[in-house]
Formats: sequence, structure tokens, C-alpha cells
Amino acid sequence: MDPRDEVESSQLEMMAQAFSDQLLACLDACARGRKGLFSDVDLLGDEEGGWPEAARLRELAMGLQGIFAQQEERNALCDEFLDLCSMHGESNPGERRLARTFLERIERGDVGTPTQEERKLW
Repeated sequence: MDPRDEVESSQLEMMAQAFSDQLLACLDACARGRKGLFSDVDLLGDEEGGWPEAARLRELAMGLQGIFAQQEERNALCDEFLDLCSMHGESNPGERRLARTFLERIERGDVGTPTQEERKLW
């Protein structure tokens, strides 16, 4: 790897902390009813013009995930957030519920652990 491409660990920690702080603020707003954190789909009738902070947070998460991968490391908070952003469909919980559950998992220190126990098929 080219040394110019490497990110010093202190810089990586600062970026991860900035991501974490922004994520917590956005999760709190989402848990209180703001929509658009986990999806970049334009919401019909959204008079606010979307949620630019949430869009930047998703972009930051994807960028951080790439940087961590280059360093052969992982960031569980970033990974789990992006996993939640990829959930779509009628059977998935709403954003408020996802945000509240994710906040609770962060507070308990459960991020990076499986959300459900594996089910045995037999």
C-alpha cells in the first residue's frame, strides 16, 4: 500500500469519534420522529427538503468502512449502521423503532454482537 494512502491511527480514531457523535445525534432525532436516517429515498411530502445530515452520515459511514478495510480493521458501529440502512421492505420495523433499538444496543455495549440468536434448522 502506498504510504500516502495510509491514515494514521489517531486520525482514524478522530474520524470514528466524529462519526459516533453525529450518529448518536441523528439516532436521537430519528427516535423522536424525524424520518430519513436509514434511507436515502426521498420522502413524499417532505417539506424540509430531506435530511442532509443523515445523507452526509451515510456517506461518512461508507467512507469510514472503506478506510477501515484498507487498514484491515472493522468498526462495528459503522458496519451495523450501514446494515440497518440496507433494510427495506414492509416487514422491517419503522425508523423510529430501529433508532430506539440501535440506541439501546449502543448504550448496553451490544454493537458488534449478533442481534438475534441463530436458529437451528433441525
